[in-house]
Amino acid sequence: MKIALFQTEIFWEDSSANFQNIEDYVNQLTEQVDLIVLPETFTTGFSMNVKKYADDTGATVKWMKKTAMRKNCAISGTAMIKEGNDYFNRHYIVSAEGVITQYDKRHLFRMSRERDYFKPGDRRVVVEIGGFRILLQTCYDLRFPVFSRYKGDYDAILYAANWPAIRQLVWRTLLKARAIENQAYVIGINRSGGFDGEGLEYSGESCVVSPTGIVKEKMDETPGILVVELNIDDVRSWREKFPASEDADSFSLDGVDIK
Repeated sequence: MKIALFQTEIFWEDSSANFQNIEDYVNQLTEQVDLIVLPETFTTGFSMNVKKYADDTGATVKWMKKTAMRKNCAISGTAMIKEGNDYFNRHYIVSAEGVITQYDKRHLFRMSRERDYFKPGDRRVVVEIGGFRILLQTCYDLRFPVFSRYKGDYDAILYAANWPAIRQLVWRTLLKARAIENQAYVIGINRSGGFDGEGLEYSGESCVVSPTGIVKEKMDETPGILVVELNIDDVRSWREKFPASEDADSFSLDGVDIK
């Protein structure tokens, strides 16, 4: 599977500017890929101004479907979504055929009061793209290994994030940890482009980590595109050679569907 990480700057609470910005990235992509990955809340930035900026028209999905079909590949990213009276930080992945899969962020970042505005998800979601089964996760989920524990159901984990520069050591460390403990590829896509509307600085460092915990490819703080090819045999052969998951403790999560 070949993926393209779009480490974009994000214009604060300006969906029109962000769609146009990402269109520019799309137009720069000259090779065929299976999946384009975008950062968390790629249309607005990590804003809590949900009543004014949450998408309640379906514009995000419409744009993603159009782009996926035009580039003949899947595309993923998260956006603030209003559904009924509730708001979600919703992680979408749209296939080249326009099939939509969604995951609502489970762990809401209390330090930014995300949990005061958004409703948490109650299930984890795996989707197959390019022969890979991909577990969808969002930013703060990275800190909670039980929720991402491998149970024979995926080959790669995709973390879409707005992870600030001040905590980049945690970002680098936990991406490696999730790869090692689950013997899976880990894709970490973060935003870049300096400061957001709340004064938080972002420094990118999007990367792909191998199933053995080696950083396969990485970016610095510069906005741009990184194309990486993943080999499913790397996952299968390592799990067969070192079948640690067979000795893992069984567990369940209260109120969460992990199937």
